[in-house]
Amino acid sequence: MLDSLTFLVEKLSLLSNFKLFEFKWTDRKRKGSGCKKRTMHSHASLSLQRGDLLEVPRTLFTHFGIYLGDNKVAHLIPDIMPVLTNDKMIIKTVITNKRLIMGCLYKCATVRVDTLEDFVYGSNILVNHMDRKYKAQQPFPNEEVADRAEQLVGAIPYSLLWNNCEHFVTYCRYGSAKSQQTEMFCECLKSIIRDQRSVFLSVLLGIIYIVCFGLAPSTTLPTILIPFTLWMAG
Repeated sequence: MLDSLTFLVEKLSLLSNFKLFEFKWTDRKRKGSGCKKRTMHSHASLSLQRGDLLEVPRTLFTHFGIYLGDNKVAHLIPDIMPVLTNDKMIIKTVITNKRLIMGCLYKCATVRVDTLEDFVYGSNILVNHMDRKYKAQQPFPNEEVADRAEQLVGAIPYSLLWNNCEHFVTYCRYGSAKSQQTEMFCECLKSIIRDQRSVFLSVLLGIIYIVCFGLAPSTTLPTILIPFTLWMAG
């Protein structure tokens, strides 16, 4: 099962190179706001300051970190290794996909300090771009941002939606943990639930499930309850 999940993550990473996955809401937001297109930079061409908030694109999301100076970045990432061992040398090794997936499933993460190159992982960087999104909240002075990040280094509970890398950096820089990626995901989920076609699709899948596995409580109850819940929620 874990090998299958790892395989899926790797294939999604390959597909992302062909830009098959794009957040449509991002494009709409840019058009609606009239903001200039975001400028991506190679880390080699940047002059970073301690406390800068860094963003790098990943497969289906954006990863965030706080620059600490001396080519070091603090960032929150799922990792199962702190649960399995106290050996800091092992924990500091590069996190594999298996470690990351197991960390997500076990809801365990670590705020760790990596080199800028390891954090970027070949991607381009946005620097302090989130300041434009949080205009109502003034960022802390850069030195305080970095200090807050350093104080959180170590094992930490993880939630994909409620305590992820974006929550970590917004807490360090603005004092409140927020995630626009989570908000957009929830909005997308709500639009799916409100779409009545989801009800008919769930009924159809339920009927197929019953045909394939027979009439039983384990097949009949989901076929009834899931469409009913979607209908009432919509």
